[in-house]
Amino acid sequence: MTAAFRIIALFLACWLLLPLSGAAWGFFAHQRINRLAVFTLPPDMVTFYKKHIRYVTENAVNPDRRRYAVEGEAPRHYIDIDVYGDSAIYKMPRYWQQAVEKYSEDTLMAYGIVPWHINRMKYQLTEAFRARNVDRILRISADLGHYIADACVPLHTTHNYNGQLTGQRGIHGFWESRLPELLSDNYDFFVGPAAYIEQPQLRAWDLVTSAHLALDSVLRFERELTQQFDEDKKYSFEVRNNQTVRVYSSAFSRAYHDKLNGQVERQMRLAIQTVASFWYTAWVDAGQPHLTGDISEEERNLLKMEEKEYDKGPHKAREEGEASLPPKQLQQHMVLCCVREED
Repeated sequence: MTAAFRIIALFLACWLLLPLSGAAWGFFAHQRINRLAVFTLPPDMVTFYKKHIRYVTENAVNPDRRRYAVEGEAPRHYIDIDVYGDSAIYKMPRYWQQAVEKYSEDTLMAYGIVPWHINRMKYQLTEAFRARNVDRILRISADLGHYIADACVPLHTTHNYNGQLTGQRGIHGFWESRLPELLSDNYDFFVGPAAYIEQPQLRAWDLVTSAHLALDSVLRFERELTQQFDEDKKYSFEVRNNQTVRVYSSAFSRAYHDKLNGQVERQMRLAIQTVASFWYTAWVDAGQPHLTGDISEEERNLLKMEEKEYDKGPHKAREEGEASLPPKQLQQHMVLCCVREED
């Protein structure tokens, strides 16, 4: 067997053994959250958003895809609140300037800024409504929905974001991608109408707080179940995009989902209602302008151009599973992995 053939064979073996994991909620859940948020809006907004529902649905995933192309994008998706010490979830300054004065902007960027970025995006959406700028209204609405959904994920509130510190690597994509994809068709997504938010910055922190308080269950239940399942029962193989990948088995996924007792469904429901409420609040604060118009050709062309650049950026997002790497980096990583094994 030639050295080149051995490398190819080992490359394929490494590929097959990679656990499936995703970034943030996973494309499936992010798109569903934004789409369902549209149907909770009041009549004066829902006609406009339903007309553009494909845009806010498909582009719900753009912030994840931008993480490789845009410097400073990654910290907008999370906050590692536990690095700030005991009870930091309650002690952390809620407003950006106060937090900067206490910790410095560099520190905040190093450990994530999602609750503050949500409030910044809400302000930008309000200004877009005031200007009646259809392109910006839709672009910011889609992005804002993404960040709000991220703030509802327990693993977006900890430095142990992928279980890498507790021997649970892969739990990130398991909780927020595998479980919704497998089981969310049975969720109740009737969440009631969007509501005006009096203090958007504090509401963003409420999302982070509730998510962080659920973190212990996320990690503990997975550990407990792992002790009950043999390795070959915990994982299985599925074909996705013409590739065979290792995934958490249906049995293990359902057992974990049952132990969480509706946690993923609750967080998705919370995300849907909150996304719509932030859109609604920005619109009200802008004076409730009449919404009409279509996406410009310039915006369509910009989206196409951005899509080509997303996977080529030089900025590496923090690892949440090997599948979250851009395709070229993933391929290089796997070749190196196989060479090391051969050595």
